[in-house]
Parts: sequence; C-alpha cells; structure tokens
Amino acid sequence: MGMRAAIVVGATGLTGSSLVEQLCENDEYVSVTVIARRKPTFKHPKLEVKICDFDRLEEQDIAFAHELYCCLGTTIKKAGSRKVFEKVDFEYPLAIASLAKKRGIPHFLVITAMGAKESSPFYYNRVKGKLEHDLMELGLQQLSIIRPSLLVGERNEFRLGEKVGEKVLKLAKPLLIGPLKRFRAIEASQVAKAMMIIALHGKQQPVTIYPSHELAILAFPETVEEDVSRETLFNWDKIKKADSLHEEDKVNRNVVIDREKYTIHDKVVDEEVRFRPYDKE
Repeated sequence: MGMRAAIVVGATGLTGSSLVEQLCENDEYVSVTVIARRKPTFKHPKLEVKICDFDRLEEQDIAFAHELYCCLGTTIKKAGSRKVFEKVDFEYPLAIASLAKKRGIPHFLVITAMGAKESSPFYYNRVKGKLEHDLMELGLQQLSIIRPSLLVGERNEFRLGEKVGEKVLKLAKPLLIGPLKRFRAIEASQVAKAMMIIALHGKQQPVTIYPSHELAILAFPETVEEDVSRETLFNWDKIKKADSLHEEDKVNRNVVIDREKYTIHDKVVDEEVRFRPYDKE
C-alpha cells in the first residue's frame, strides 16, 4: 500500500466525482481531500470533505498533498453569464494552482478542453487556452494539462447540447478513424482513470499536455509476476555453498574484555520473584 495524499477540486461534476471514487479505491492513496462548495454524496473512510467559498479560498484551506486534481468546469448557460463562466473556468483554477504552489504541492493536474487555444474563434476554447497559458507562466513544479473531447456519462443534470453531440459522435464513431480519432467522445470515468495513471506513472517533466485520444488508451501498467520454479526456490546446493565459509572468513567470537578499561559501578542483585495471584473482578 502506498502513502499518497490527493486533493480534488470540482469533485461534484461528472469527471470529478468519478475521480474521487477511483482515488479512494486505489491502494496508492491513503488520503483524499475534496474542496467543494457543496457536499458530495459519495462517502469513504479515506475521504475528507472541506466546504469552502472559492472566492475566499486561502492558503491554509489547502493542506499538503502529492497531487492536486482540478476538475472545475461549467457552461455559459449554467453560469448565466460570461463573467461567471470565466470565474469558474479561469479565475478559480488559476488561484487554486497559485495556492498549491505556495503549499509545495508537486503536481497540479487540470482539465481544459480539446480545442483550448488563446486565438481560437470559439469563446469557450479561448478561455481554456488562456488558462493553460497562465498556468504555464505560473512556474509550477509539474503541470499536467488534460484535454478531453466531449465527455459522456451519467450526469445529474440534463444538457441538451451535450446529449445531441453525444448521439452525433456515437453515430459518427465508425468514421472517426486515423487522425479523426481525436474527435471521438470519451467516457468521463476513463478521463478520471487517465488522470490517476498520469499522476502515478506519467511523464516526469514540467509541463505535459495529454490530448483526448491519448487519454482514451491510457491504462495501468500490468503487474508481471516472476515465475520462480521450485528448483530455483529450493536450491539446496546453492544454500549449502553459501553456508560453507572458509575458516579464515569466519568471525572470531572469542571476546576479550579489558577489565581495567571498563568499571562496573552497579551491582546486580538476584532477588526471589514472587507472582501475586490474578484478582478477577
């Protein structure tokens, strides 16, 4: 069992909720802390929940951890305005990353979007691109940028646009081959799994961007058990050879004590030891 600790921000969303469950079930992690505005429904002995106002989040609200997973994200429709959308998808992640750097958290993993680019013609992708740029400028110890395609899975809320997109991509999946594979929809649970694999076995470099088609195929390394034969395990000839030392190699166990150098000041008195019967209550 490992001794890792993780922090998850955005744990009540589609990917974040799956990530929390997978982290808690993974033997490498002994502690999983969720920082959220509302309490998640999932419970686990490893899980600690901190209810915080992200507008007032301070350094002491974030304890040390080996990884901080940022799964914050919303839509303009749900946010109600571009200003609120930018606060959730840009300002909060950047502020949390800054606090993580101050706390010495070595690895920050963040979900952006497949088309994230500052010069994108699409507003959503421009915001995500600006977030990536500013996170890189922050100088984190290690930054992993997760760029999934359309996320699919069972949501607690109905999103018409995403449902339509999911059906279209599902029908088009057989046609999305070769370079077009990157446009395939991806299960949120696979993205969560990929983030954990990246944290435990990913590239050890300052900044790494993981596109959707790479996230889709990431899997934990297979554990190879060494096949040890009984002949190798019980090689008595080898054991006997190791036990048969040359006389000159043996340790001389005759210990000579220089009594003039060492003086014993305490006396050892042998006393009769008596045991009192155990009193049963």
